[in-house]
Amino acid sequence: QVQLVESGGGLVQTGGSLRLSCAASGLTFSNYAMGWFRQAPGKEREFVAAVGQRGSSTIYANSVKGRFTVSRDNAKDTMYLQMNSLKPEDTAVYYCVAALLSLLSNDWATGTGMDYWGKGTLVTVSS
Repeated sequence: QVQLVESGGGLVQTGGSLRLSCAASGLTFSNYAMGWFRQAPGKEREFVAAVGQRGSSTIYANSVKGRFTVSRDNAKDTMYLQMNSLKPEDTAVYYCVAALLSLLSNDWATGTGMDYWGKGTLVTVSS
């Protein structure tokens, strides 16, 4: 049984930092590209960032580029999202995904084609 378990969410002030983790089990982690999506209250889900199978390739949404860094540790079956310079508009539930996709796939823009989803972790940025 595949599980993706997010952790590290919480309440932070504007300009602060958080580090999210996604621990995977039940799958061959290194076979999957991994990514993060988020959904703010009353808004549609949106792509945040993704990292390729080996960890050397990454893609980001324009809204987080330069502030967020996605990475992975295949020895620990874990992906990370370092979030710096947080803004109130970053407030959302953040979801971890695993996908047998190239980072070039258009599916990352919509969230379709993801193989597995975590249950999410809430990030709240206060102004």
